[in-house]
Amino acid sequence: MQISADQAETIALQALAWLSGNDELFPVFMGATGASIDDLKSRAADPEFLGSVLDFLTMDDAWVIEFCDSVGLQYESPMQARMALPGGAQIHWT
Repeated sequence: MQISADQAETIALQALAWLSGNDELFPVFMGATGASIDDLKSRAADPEFLGSVLDFLTMDDAWVIEFCDSVGLQYESPMQARMALPGGAQIHWT
């Protein structure tokens, strides 16, 4: 299934909201990205930043499952959304 850029941004914003509400994972996300609260506020509409949110989320299958279960998405949706945002295209070396 192909996801539009608008749908991808919506999924990434849902993921950002889910991360910010997760007391254990949110500090890990903030540390891994080096983002500040001000960065989150100012860049939440930036497709490149939203791509980094999905990059972080998709690092762990358990996070993907927990997120998708909480918002009612298919488990493939975060990766499909990532591929629709800047920098998410799959690289083919052949």
